[in-house]
Amino acid sequence: MTYAVGVDFGTTNSVIAFADEKGEVRTMTWPSAKGPTQTFRTALTFWKQGRGLGHVAGPQALERAISAEPTERFIQSFKSHLASRVFSEARLFGQKVTIEDMVAIFLGHLFEAQGGTAVADGAFLAAGRPVVFAGERPDEDLALRRLSQSYARAGLAQAEFAYEPLGAAYWHARNLRRDETVLVADFGGGTSDFALLHFSHGADGLEAEALGHGGCGVAGDSFDFRLIDHVISPRLGKGATYRSLEKVLPLPAYFHASFAQWHQISWLKTQKTLTELRRFAEVSARGAELEALAELIELDLGFELYQTVGAVKAALSSAPEAPLRFAHGGVSIDSMVSRTDFETWIAPDLAKIEGALDDTMAAAKYSADRVDAVFMTGGTSFIPSLRAVFERRFGAQKLHYDNPFQSVAAGLALLAADRRRRAGNQNVKRIAGPH
Repeated sequence: MTYAVGVDFGTTNSVIAFADEKGEVRTMTWPSAKGPTQTFRTALTFWKQGRGLGHVAGPQALERAISAEPTERFIQSFKSHLASRVFSEARLFGQKVTIEDMVAIFLGHLFEAQGGTAVADGAFLAAGRPVVFAGERPDEDLALRRLSQSYARAGLAQAEFAYEPLGAAYWHARNLRRDETVLVADFGGGTSDFALLHFSHGADGLEAEALGHGGCGVAGDSFDFRLIDHVISPRLGKGATYRSLEKVLPLPAYFHASFAQWHQISWLKTQKTLTELRRFAEVSARGAELEALAELIELDLGFELYQTVGAVKAALSSAPEAPLRFAHGGVSIDSMVSRTDFETWIAPDLAKIEGALDDTMAAAKYSADRVDAVFMTGGTSFIPSLRAVFERRFGAQKLHYDNPFQSVAAGLALLAADRRRRAGNQNVKRIAGPH
C-alpha cells in the first residue's frame, strides 16, 4: 500500500512523488518520445470517438498536437481557468466538457503509469495549490471547490490541499541540522507563490511554524506573453488596419490578445474566427501577416511556437542575446532578442512579483535580515533579473536552488507522510502550516 503521495498539478507541468515510512522519496516517471520523463506536461488532446470523446494527456497529448490532426483539439494551461467565473466549460465536438471534467480526466492520465488512481487508496495525499490563483480577479473558493470535485471524480477524494511553496519548504528542510527561518519562492507557469516558515527541532522531530504566505498571478506565462507581444505578434499583424467602405479601422484586438495567452490559443481555431480573420486580410495593407496568423492557428502551430519562445527565454538566462527563429508552413519569423530588451519588457511583471513579496514580508512582520535562507524553485527562478530581486533583498549567499521541477511534489509527499505519522499519534501537535 502506498504510504504518502504528493501531487504538484501545475500550469505547465505536473509531478507526482511518493514517500515511504522512512522518508525516502521517489518521483514518478512517464514514457515519452524522448525517453522517460519526471515531468508530465499539463495538456490534453481530445477527438471524437463514437458518441463520446477520446483523450490522452501529457507527452502523448503533445505528440498528437505536433502531428496537427485537424480532427483533434489540443488544450493546455487549463489550471489558469480554475478561479475564473467566466470560464466553466468548453464545447468539444458538440459535447460539453466542464473545467472539473478536464482536470479529472487529466489527473486520471497522470496516475495511469502506476496502474490508475487506486495507487493512492489508503495513502495520505497532499495536493498542491497556489497561494494566489491565476486570473484578473481570482475566486479562491470557486477554484478550491472545482479542484476538490476534480480530485473526487478522479478517485482521489482523500486529497488534502496544501500551499505549493509549503511543499518546497519541506523538501528544503529535510536536511536541516539547525533551527532556521526559510522563505520559499515558488515560480510556476501561472503564479508566483511565497511562504515564510520557521523550522525547529523538537522531541518529535522537525516542526514547522507558518509565519506568512502570499503571491500573485504573474509568473513564467507572463514572461512568455512579453516575448509574444514584442517579437511575434508585430510580425503577425498586430496593430494592422483594414478598409471598410471609406473608413480605415483598427483590427479587433481580441485576435492578438487571445493569441498572446497560451491557454487561449486553442480556442481561436473555429471556422468563424478563421473566416473573419481572412476577410480582414483581404482588405488590409498587412494582409500577408494576417494570413500567416490564420495559418498558424489553422495548422495548430501553437505548441511549436511555444517551444521556440521557451527556448529563447531559457537561452537568455545565460546569454546576452538569443535568436528567435520559427519557420513552419507559411509562417516565418526570424529575430534576435537581447536580454536587455527582455528585462525591460518583463519589468512590470517583476514589479508585481516584488510587490507580492513585500506584502508577504510585511504581513509576517519580518525583515529580510531575519530570514536565514531563501529557497527558490520552479523553472522561472533561473531568470537572472528575477534572481537579482532576491539577491538585492536577502544577499546572494542566502539563496538556494535544488531540484527546481520536482521539489514541490517531493516536499508534498514528505508533508503527506508527516500528516500520516502525526494522525497516528494524537499527543503530537500537527504541523502549524497553511493547509
